[in-house]
Amino acid sequence: MTRVLVTGASGMLGGATARALLAAGHDVRTFQRRPSGVAGVDDVRGDLTDPAAVGAAVDGCDAVVHLAAKVTITGPEAEFHRVNVGGTRLLLDAARAAGVGRFVQVSSPSVAHVGRSLVGAPAGPAEPERARDPYARTKAEAELLALAADAPGFRVIAVRPHVVWGPGDTQLVGRIVDRARAGRLPVLGTGAPLIDTTYVDNAADALAAAVAAPEGSFGAAYVVSNGEPRPVLELVRDICRACGAPEPWRRVPAPLVRAAGALLDTAWAHLPLPGEPPITRFVAEQLSTAHWFDQRTTREALGWAPRVSLDEGIARLAAASRR
Repeated sequence: MTRVLVTGASGMLGGATARALLAAGHDVRTFQRRPSGVAGVDDVRGDLTDPAAVGAAVDGCDAVVHLAAKVTITGPEAEFHRVNVGGTRLLLDAARAAGVGRFVQVSSPSVAHVGRSLVGAPAGPAEPERARDPYARTKAEAELLALAADAPGFRVIAVRPHVVWGPGDTQLVGRIVDRARAGRLPVLGTGAPLIDTTYVDNAADALAAAVAAPEGSFGAAYVVSNGEPRPVLELVRDICRACGAPEPWRRVPAPLVRAAGALLDTAWAHLPLPGEPPITRFVAEQLSTAHWFDQRTTREALGWAPRVSLDEGIARLAAASRR
């Protein structure tokens, strides 16, 4: 039995990862600002940027799965940097000092996405200077920081779950459904580009597998997905049907929406505007370009394969929505 610290366990993926580690027989401690809601863990509350709290959280742990991050589509870049980069640096330093042996950095494919289609792509290098928004830039910097710390006795692996969703998801599913019900969910371009996604249980299993990955798999980044790319419009319509929301039908030229997203990015960055913009450049690019990844290297390196198909995930989403 290994004691594993999971940061950010109050989120959908963090909570699912804590449960997957418990199911694998690990002793799990969680660390986040509010209760995780996960039964059977040692729940510790604190802020990722507080050195004393972070030091107490890693004390006595053998491994860390680091999910905690600032995850929004807009906001001051300094705040993203404080949490995503500064918090990761603090956690890495505390983990090494505490004798932690393995560190799983939960990253994002957005760290290597520069706005063009990715078709059967490998996990390219993280590029902070070319990433498309504050979240992606700071996650790229954090991933590079983590992988640079990989060394004998302190092994680091980066896992990039791609577009994670499931019941209770407020990022992808929540935004799609809210916009559909408000009549603000157009089809960008043809809706035909293929994108891959990851059902939450599959992503959690992959992160649990990364803790016990073979020694030779560390020091590198791996993209995790279901391995079932589908046209973006088909996926969005499936989610809308599952949640009882109207399906999108109005088409808008993709270049127009990308340009609008860039303008709105600038407005929200420089003006005291409330809430989130209707669209950002990064979101417009994600909805109008292909992005799916070759999963063969990931599955071999982690000794993992998804157990919930895309269709089964949609069925589970529909059942949860009915409840």
